[in-house]
Amino acid sequence: MSLNLIKLCVGCGSVEDLEEWIAFRLDERRRAGEPAEHWHTTRMVPTRGDEITDGGSLYWVIKGNVQCRQLITEIRPFVDGEGIGRCHLVLDPEVVRTDWQPRRAFQGWRYLKPSDAPADLGKGKAALAEMPPKLRMELAELGLL
Repeated sequence: MSLNLIKLCVGCGSVEDLEEWIAFRLDERRRAGEPAEHWHTTRMVPTRGDEITDGGSLYWVIKGNVQCRQLITEIRPFVDGEGIGRCHLVLDPEVVRTDWQPRRAFQGWRYLKPSDAPADLGKGKAALAEMPPKLRMELAELGLL
């Protein structure tokens, strides 16, 4: 069974912000002649990497709610220029929206069991994804999402 990670999406105010940032970084890498892949750099290397890369996702907490996820395709540990161990979580660039799930702030990433992960936003809830981000946030703050 796959295992997921959950992390705060610092600097993003909405799923749309995250999607724009991913598109920008992919385009930047293409123009530089680098492989067009997307990754997130983190300090800690997950010890349960085999479970994560077996279909696990990185769930993003945006403005206090889990709102989306990205499939983790690879975990690449490395040592940076200052001699600090880090890792790249290589992610599928497709952002999959999920049901909103409130989360308190925390540092770093955490493991997230599949049973605790929010469900993907189904076709019946497609209208939620089309709502303006500000309206979605206001509805979530009111406990209506």
